[in-house]
Amino acid sequence: MQEVSRPGSLQPLRVFLANPRGFCAGVTRAIDIVERAIDRFGAPVYVRHEIVHNRFVVDQLRDKGAVFVDELSDVPDGATTVLSAHGVARSVEDEAERRQLPVIDATCPLVTKVHIQGRRYAKTGRRIVLIGHAGHAEVVGTIGQIDAPVLLVSTPDDVAALPLDPATPLAYITQTTLSVDDTRGVIAALHARFSDVVGPDIDDICYATQNRQTAVRKLAEVSDVLIVVGSRNSSNSSRLREIGAEMGIRSYLVDSGDDIDPAWLGGVDSVGITAGASAPDALVDSVIRRLRALRQVSITQLDGVNENIEFSLPAILRRPAPAANARTLRVAAE
Repeated sequence: MQEVSRPGSLQPLRVFLANPRGFCAGVTRAIDIVERAIDRFGAPVYVRHEIVHNRFVVDQLRDKGAVFVDELSDVPDGATTVLSAHGVARSVEDEAERRQLPVIDATCPLVTKVHIQGRRYAKTGRRIVLIGHAGHAEVVGTIGQIDAPVLLVSTPDDVAALPLDPATPLAYITQTTLSVDDTRGVIAALHARFSDVVGPDIDDICYATQNRQTAVRKLAEVSDVLIVVGSRNSSNSSRLREIGAEMGIRSYLVDSGDDIDPAWLGGVDSVGITAGASAPDALVDSVIRRLRALRQVSITQLDGVNENIEFSLPAILRRPAPAANARTLRVAAE
């Protein structure tokens, strides 16, 4: 590994912080749901899949009493169960109903909006195209929420390969955490190939994803190196790193400051830091501490959008605690 001078021996490293960065309203809501469910109903509370795609957050909730499982079959009868922010297929909801599990749905309201939109389009008889990444939890859930066949595309080449007549009436929906620019390209390809296409432009890409992508572009303009804080299975975090790379700067995705290689700072005057929508401030702080251990730093936060959106909690977690012997068999998110 390349040796890097100790703090104080080089010019101060200029550190720029993206604004906004980190938690979005949907992630904050999902974490609050798990924590409040533990407080209300006691540990353990079972969570199907990772509540959000961040290892640090999942580990913290596990320490508080959350048990993360792959499928509902891993949940004991009668156990309080939370569905992740990414949404689930109707088959999962039906299984929970059949087993009479006390369920709290933490699906992000913006993901629920996509489900509703897809079902509306399906009722009109249009073929449904979902723009997204195969295997992502949100994509799996969205496909399973629509009572019609769903065709999945990720690129303009996928659009060209669709086994459909160009006159087929189409409607498209999108995964909420995609690259805005890439999605525009896929939408343009749909309109170029098919004569009857409806859809929401890029409106289904969530506000937080769009704001963070705009912010990272500003960050890349003033930085020699970009550090994105987020887990590798976080779609929106990966998109931020890709945007930096597309703009021609060295871009790294890290879980925390522990992942930073001192060699990244060789010949570097400025570093930009941002965080995906599921990465907490504590991890950004760990990156700054690591940089300070390697160089003197000066920190500047860039101007950006002030996000003040909040999503309400499910009613069961807003109401006063029920009597000790009361059980709620199913709770729908509001």
